[in-house]
Amino acid sequence: MSPATFPADPAAEKKRLRSLALGRRAAMGEGARAAASRQAAGHALAAIGPAAGRTIALFAPFRDEIDTAPLAAALRVAGADLCLPVIEARDAPLLFRRWAAGAPLVAAGAFRIPEPPADAPLVSPALLLVPLAAFDRHGYRIGYGAGFYDRTLAGLRAHGPVSALGFAFACQEVEGVPHEAHDEPVDMMVTELRAASCVAPR
Repeated sequence: MSPATFPADPAAEKKRLRSLALGRRAAMGEGARAAASRQAAGHALAAIGPAAGRTIALFAPFRDEIDTAPLAAALRVAGADLCLPVIEARDAPLLFRRWAAGAPLVAAGAFRIPEPPADAPLVSPALLLVPLAAFDRHGYRIGYGAGFYDRTLAGLRAHGPVSALGFAFACQEVEGVPHEAHDEPVDMMVTELRAASCVAPR
């Protein structure tokens, strides 16, 4: 959004857009979400390119989020080392633990989102697949309000190059996401329709 169209209350506008996009996502239905997840995995794999030896962070889908399982399977075949985010504290960045093939995940936190066990090694990914509620073509995203990925991306980017790919359904795109100084855009958006690079205006 340009300064001329920036809403007076960004938080309220983000809440409205989040509700709109999540409503569209829920309306897809389970079968359509499963098919779209498989299609998006193909686009993501092509966008990621050679994966052997790279440490790539996925996410365990929550409720009706896009399913990352098809992409995880393809990346393992391609030789990637996978990890998943772990919440250590509400106001802290995420940590990432290696997700070994066949390793059971543990439901953790208030929302019981699966995580690797506590004895899995901590790693620092060079590429992250980022969940979201809504996004725009510039790569700005709306999460679920806790700010975990904004803090995490800011911290990782301060220490070196890291790529962030938003991973979601096409119906979650909105015309423009209000962005503030702390908002960290993704470098690319991947949906069941395509993988598109993002150029975020500042």
